[in-house]
Amino acid sequence: MPISLPDSLLSLLSDLLESQMGLYFPRARWRDLERGIVAASHKSGYPQAEDYIRWLLAAPLTRAQIEMLASHLTVGETYFFREKRSLDILEQQILPELLRARAKTGRHIRIWSAGCCSGEEPYSIAMLLDRLIPDLDKWNVTILATDINPQFLRKAAQGVYGAWSFRDTPGRLKDQYFIRRQDGSFEIQPRIRRMVTFSYLNLADDAYPSCMNSMNAVDVIFCRNVLMYFAQQRAKMVIAKLHGLLVDGGWLITSPAETAQVNLSEFTTVEFPGAFLYRKTAVGGPLSVAINSQGMLHAGEAAAADAPGPTAPLKVAWPTFALEILHAEGGVHATQAEEADSPKHEEPETPRSKARACADEGRLAEAIEWCEKAIAADKLNPAHYYLLAAICQEQGQSETAERALGRALYLEPDFALAHFALGNLCLSGGRQREAQRHFVNALTLLRACPADALLPESDGLSAARFVEIITSAQASLGHT
Repeated sequence: MPISLPDSLLSLLSDLLESQMGLYFPRARWRDLERGIVAASHKSGYPQAEDYIRWLLAAPLTRAQIEMLASHLTVGETYFFREKRSLDILEQQILPELLRARAKTGRHIRIWSAGCCSGEEPYSIAMLLDRLIPDLDKWNVTILATDINPQFLRKAAQGVYGAWSFRDTPGRLKDQYFIRRQDGSFEIQPRIRRMVTFSYLNLADDAYPSCMNSMNAVDVIFCRNVLMYFAQQRAKMVIAKLHGLLVDGGWLITSPAETAQVNLSEFTTVEFPGAFLYRKTAVGGPLSVAINSQGMLHAGEAAAADAPGPTAPLKVAWPTFALEILHAEGGVHATQAEEADSPKHEEPETPRSKARACADEGRLAEAIEWCEKAIAADKLNPAHYYLLAAICQEQGQSETAERALGRALYLEPDFALAHFALGNLCLSGGRQREAQRHFVNALTLLRACPADALLPESDGLSAARFVEIITSAQASLGHT
């Protein structure tokens, strides 16, 4: 199909997509761009693609426009246990090292699948962890999976797949982790599905580090077949953010096709037999490490000798199915004057600031003690109970966390973030109707606020943006 749209219009559209979605369409790919934009224009009610493009160019893209474009301009081609070599290294070297370290310092693991498509990658990771950890119920495992395409997320949340998704999957894993349906498709086991949290995320959006503060201590990031579609400068920005989100000793796993196209110089290159992976090391660490093929577990230990182990403490966070908000304190009507009372402005010797400092350093038992002292000094402050709930949730004490959130809402019924956190806890416990009630309460409170009202302790997150996060999460998990 020859390109029929004006070059000038396609050039402007290409620039817009790159700046606001990270999708890079050089001139050589304008035929693909035109094909996708024509389909999107018809779906949006524009018979003429030129009119649709001019509408897109008239103002910054809205969330609805981005989702529509993503559904027509991104391609999801994946399957279970794709690029098996990287997963073998994860299973045989990275995770055993990580599990040994965390068994002593706190049983928590965080993995992020960035650009998760229809869910095969994060579910593969979940199955792998299930095989490796016999006492999985005693561990706090978070697998966050994000994508810009809402259609992919809906399919991922359903967890139902056809035979094509298993084209390189051992039959025993299909038998062990999937339920065969009458129509011939396969549904993933509910316990594996519950291990993964799906959420919308635009990697090109400068705001996403603020929304993902809870993921600033990630052990492993999978970002495969994503960076190759970004312009060089955009890829550089995303890589810097990924580097900042990893713990010292954390790993970035990309696809082999990307390593020659993007600059990963911030990471230490670790050469395994048949694969290169990238590790975040302390300043002054080595730029490359070669791992020989002798002894898979010893190879992991050799890499650890050249870089700090992945034992950096986690920030207190809510493991939710939406982009998570860390340490939000107070209701949505908080003003700038009220923000002056937030922990970042507090004197360092207050019980609450000590509680947060201990939590940030992974000393959760000590953090709870300081939090209880803060509550004893000011029993009517809902923010203290919210912080206590976050710490208890990090320890896996869901019931205690729920009680603390209930207390926070008793003291401040308009505490929107507490409604949201409680809804997530209810959802993780299988109480979907109760969870939905709390989500609706949070949305009602947020929608009553000015759209640009900033939420305390959210690094500039507005009420309107938080509404988008909740509604997107509801839509993407409507079938779970």
